Amino acid sequence: MTDLEDAAAVFAGLRPRLFGIAYRMLSSATEAEDLVQDVWLRWQTTDRSRVENPGAFLATTTTRLAINELQSARKRRETYIGPWLPEPVDTSADPYLGAEREEALAFASLMLMEKLSANERAAYVLREAFDYPYAQIADILQSTEPAVRQLVSRAKKHMTGEQRTTVAPAAQKELLTTFLAAARTGDLGELERLLTAGVSSISDGNGAIRVARRPVAGSERVAKFYSALSSWYWEGWRSRSSPPTGRHRRCCGGPATSRA
Repeated sequence: MTDLEDAAAVFAGLRPRLFGIAYRMLSSATEAEDLVQDVWLRWQTTDRSRVENPGAFLATTTTRLAINELQSARKRRETYIGPWLPEPVDTSADPYLGAEREEALAFASLMLMEKLSANERAAYVLREAFDYPYAQIADILQSTEPAVRQLVSRAKKHMTGEQRTTVAPAAQKELLTTFLAAARTGDLGELERLLTAGVSSISDGNGAIRVARRPVAGSERVAKFYSALSSWYWEGWRSRSSPPTGRHRRCCGGPATSRA
């Protein structure tokens, strides 16, 4: 093998973990893929003879680039029209997520992590999703081990403090199926029955026509909102158990998520 072929083989073996870090940091599969590609370009031009641990080197590069990109992304989102939501992926089928612990992949977790600082998010992701030692996280973040422990502790308190009651996957699937059936037919009564009084619907459309630019709150208002959408939003849609590509794109033509 040539030196570049060897470098490509090493990178390919580590790519799932690098994508997993980048995705959890940025909440966007598209941006994560772009970032990992940037890491690959940097890896090609690195003096690899001086790299003792490629995994640590590439994880450090990915994390630091993700911190910079997250800070830039948050500035871009200040001019975003309406709410911005994470871009979900199919957590059951996507081979590029590479995590020892999958809790940090849940859509609700990504929403909560949006409120963390860039360093808190990096420390939380590396520790809770990939079980990195505190000392290694400190090296990656150019910090101290006690400071990293504080970052992780603050992040965990925030995450656990705002988490809602978990639902079994089977019950969640049944609820989602029932909700989609009611939403597609515009069954106002069934929608109201399914929603709690404090439900809030958040739409991500960046100014697209007929997309709510502010959260819609309350079971009656949310039910009417989805009932009104039934006449046009679902046209051409069909359900399937798993996306063939292993990824979902955030839809910009209507509501992206509802949460109670």
